[in-house]
Amino acid sequence: MRKFVYTGILSLFILLNYSCNSEDSDLNITPSDPTSSTITAATLLNVSYGSDSDQVYDIYLPQNRTLSTKVMILVHGGGWTTGDKTDMNDYVEQIQQELPTYAIVNINYRLANQTTSPFPMQLDDITTIVNDLKTKNETYIISEDYGFVGISAGGHLSLLWSYAYDTQADVNMVASIVGPTNLADEAYLNNADTTIQAYIDLFGIDLVIPFLENFSPYHKVTAAAPPTTLFYGGQDPLIPNSQGMDLSDRLTQLGVSHEFTFYPQEGHGWTGQNLFDTWTKLKAFVIENH
Repeated sequence: MRKFVYTGILSLFILLNYSCNSEDSDLNITPSDPTSSTITAATLLNVSYGSDSDQVYDIYLPQNRTLSTKVMILVHGGGWTTGDKTDMNDYVEQIQQELPTYAIVNINYRLANQTTSPFPMQLDDITTIVNDLKTKNETYIISEDYGFVGISAGGHLSLLWSYAYDTQADVNMVASIVGPTNLADEAYLNNADTTIQAYIDLFGIDLVIPFLENFSPYHKVTAAAPPTTLFYGGQDPLIPNSQGMDLSDRLTQLGVSHEFTFYPQEGHGWTGQNLFDTWTKLKAFVIENH
């Protein structure tokens, strides 16, 4: 489920003429000038959090950060089997430009294949990343307040981790852009699409409904869930309309603060005015809740 807004967000950057300055390549937690209190910005790439080559993340630390600096975690898509954190680099630049006080963590996670299920492997990776950030929060000079933005499969993982794996209630907000929410949806179980079926096959040959529900944000969300914002397209060939709509209705029933944006004529990604609308709403949601 990788086909989304990666090229679209780039088009938005070109349209708006954004430019980004490169960050420092080395972590420097002390003032650059001993007589100054300024803490310099820093970028650390491919920070390892496990033995697998995919278990790495990039962290972008803003200037003058403190132990109250909030963290945004970006989760790429790719149908749980492909994709890379570099797919989210345009989002990194956008956040640095318009939300410059946030630290950004752009993550990779182990990818699934026909012999290795994504669940709970990829959720365990996110847990390990969060624990690593907590262990290093004084070194990085960041808080333990996290937000998630995920696209497609990354949206699914962001929602599910925030709803079911955030045992310390550290997540302030979560955003899903075209992410699956209910793997037990009849639209998936009775599908006639070979692409969708290939994703379902990743979960194993002896699938049972309880397994699918256990790894579905729709079935794991509770009234304690963090504020959630959802973006979906009405013509998406991979994500049935029921996915976003049903989760939005469930959040309403539970009294969870949330927003739901539906673009009837869009598919598994969009450009132009609707993309600008998505970023505008996402930015406002982050400011309000994180």
